Formats: sequence, structure tokens, C-alpha cells
Amino acid sequence: MSADTSSQPSIAPDTARDWTYRTAQTKPLTHGIHPYPAMMIPQIAQRLVRSYGGEGAALFDPYCGSGTTLLEGIVAGMRAAGTDLNPLARLIARVKTTPVCTAALDDEITRFSRLPMTAQPDRPIPDVDNSDYWFSAQAQRALAAIRQHIDSIANPAVADVFRVAFSQTVRKVSWTRKSEFKLYRMSPRQMDKHDPQPRPFMVQKLSEIRRALQVLGRLTPAKHAPPFVYDFNTVEGIPAQVIAPASVDLVITSPPYGDSRTTVAYGQFCRLSSQWLGYANAGRLDSMLMGGGRIAQLPTFGFPKLDRVIAKIAAIDERRACEVASFFADYRASIRHVAAVVKPQGHACYVVGNRTVKGQKVPTAEATAWFFGENNFKTVEIGNRQIPNKRMPAVNSPSNIRGEVGQTMTTEQIVICQKA
Repeated sequence: MSADTSSQPSIAPDTARDWTYRTAQTKPLTHGIHPYPAMMIPQIAQRLVRSYGGEGAALFDPYCGSGTTLLEGIVAGMRAAGTDLNPLARLIARVKTTPVCTAALDDEITRFSRLPMTAQPDRPIPDVDNSDYWFSAQAQRALAAIRQHIDSIANPAVADVFRVAFSQTVRKVSWTRKSEFKLYRMSPRQMDKHDPQPRPFMVQKLSEIRRALQVLGRLTPAKHAPPFVYDFNTVEGIPAQVIAPASVDLVITSPPYGDSRTTVAYGQFCRLSSQWLGYANAGRLDSMLMGGGRIAQLPTFGFPKLDRVIAKIAAIDERRACEVASFFADYRASIRHVAAVVKPQGHACYVVGNRTVKGQKVPTAEATAWFFGENNFKTVEIGNRQIPNKRMPAVNSPSNIRGEVGQTMTTEQIVICQKA
């Protein structure tokens, strides 16, 4: 039975505990094997695991991304599982959390270092949208040769390591600007000077991943099993045969800030790599993620603060209000399904950001607590974290009008709820 949230108070962020980790090293172990947008720093996941998890406990991440929570969970001896709709994210998460045979990896790196950088014409080359726009002819030939080599690797775990290094190589040799996650092509002058060497860069990345996996192997004995990484959508439901109701001790996750089209462009960041890797629907990912659908009319959520903000946005731009409402409709459904798999007295910890839309601060953290309250959870804490360094400008242009700017997010909230 759901808790009565009709009189649930607005919850102010708790500043008693510092969650910022301003000077922390955020890429230990295998956390740095591949960049990914809006990654949770491992110190937050580690702290939550230590506070609410434990050896042998069940951990679930419903938006696992590149696997930060899963890695911290298995290092702590937890039984971990996650799901994500992005196949590139699932690949990174698997490699990040799975030690490999060093000898087998070394053999393949040696074989690769002797590979001619020419593709075999009788073998298929992935279909990449606008490939001539994003890649030189020389880069395309080299990437095709590397992809064909990866397809010849018999050891699946080793092949996945190569795919992670290949993904970074695709981005490195492309004409995309490297300073941001969205797809923007370099200027013609930058393109003329851009002459990356695909194979040396690939070998460098393989060596870095190898060293990180060696460290991981020393910290994760056989009893610390790699996590299960799934592809189901928690908005639609959680398969009971995969994760049973009331079976999870701890949920730790960082959900999207909003729909991908207008917030963090996961699909754009991953598109070129995913297409070269042959993943289906690589160009449609942003529309498939939470809030990617369209709603015909504005719903009400029963949380007055959220309803008021959406109404204010609608008074300025009804289309944008529908986009925000579409995200929260999906988010609410996902939380309902996640809540059902948590054990009584178990915890759900969400790291979220309160974005601004049309000048209105969207109360995502308080909405998260409210939605869990609808599912018989109480709020333990909402911690506040200053974001000391992230790859996005301090201001943006939300209206696309020259000279009109708005502030981007500089804080995150850690919402901790417990099931009754």
C-alpha cells in the first residue's frame, strides 16, 4: 500500500555532510577506461555502498550507464545488476567490471600491432550515417580494418576490451570537436591539421585498459562475481524472472537530468562509435531514452511544486512543458517499478540535478522523494553536492536568442529513501 503523500513537506537539501569531493581522484581502478556523459563520481557510489550495502547484499542500478555503481558494488563484494538502453554504455560497464586473461589480451595486442591498416573488400563494413562528413577517407579505411580485426578475435572478453578501445579511436580520428559531448564538426582549418594515427592510439588505449584491469583483478577475487548488465527499460517494467520483487537491498543510480534531446546528449556522444560497432538504432537512442516520447496534453503529478513549475513553463512554451512532463511521466513509472524490487527496509539512492527550463528551476530532487513516497518509502536525506568540474559551459543559451543566456547546473542532490 502506498504512503499518503498529500501532506508530505518540501524537503530542503541537507548540507551537514559534504558530498563534493573537490580534490578526489575520480578515475581509479577501471573507472577511466572510457569517457561517458554526466558520470557519477565513484566516491559517491562508494560512500553509499559502505553506508547501506554490505558483503553479499543485492545492488541494482536502473540507469547503469558506464557502470560506476556496478564497479563499486562488486569491489565491496555485493551481488550487482544494472540495466541501460544504450548498448555502448552496457559494453563499457561489462568491460569495466570483468577481469580478463592478461596473456590472451597481450597476444591479441601483439597480433593487432602487426595488422595492415587496409580492410578486406569481401568483408562487410558497418553503415555509418554521413561517414564522409565525419571521417576522412583514410580514417574510414583504418577503422574498417580495425573493426574487421576485432570481429576475428575468438575470446569474447578480449574482443570487448578491443571494442572499448575502438570506440575511443573512432571519436579520436573523427572530425568531431573533442571538447564536448554533442556532435559538432571541426572547422575546416582544424580538419586540415587533424592527422591522428589510429593504430598507435588504439594500442595506447588497449595498454591503459590492460593496466586498469590488472588492478581490478587483484581487488575482485572469484567470489566477487561480475555484475549482470541487462537492456530492459525500467519505465516499462522490470522482468520478475530477472530481478524478483522485494529482492534488492540497495539501489544506487544517477538518472538522466531530463530528456536527452534537451539535456545530456547521450545518443549524440555515442552515435559514431555505436554505428561503427554495428549497434542497432544508434541514431535513435535519444528518442528511446526516458522522456524521449511525446505527450499530447499536460498531466498533473499530484506534487504541487512540480505541477506549478510545469504550468509556469507551459505559460511560456507549451511544447517545452510537454517535454518536461513527458520525462517526469516516464520517471514516475520507472520509480514505481524500481520501488517494487526493493526489500522492506532497503534503500534507494538517486543522484539527480535540478535543471532550469525557461527560467524555472525544476524540483527533480523533491519530485524523486515524492514519487518514492507514493511507493511506501520515507526520505532519509537529501544531500547537496557542488559540481566542481564537468564538461559543460557555465552558461548556455536556452532560448537560442543571441545574447540571452541562462545558468547550467552547478549542484547535484543525493536523494536517499528507505522502504517501510
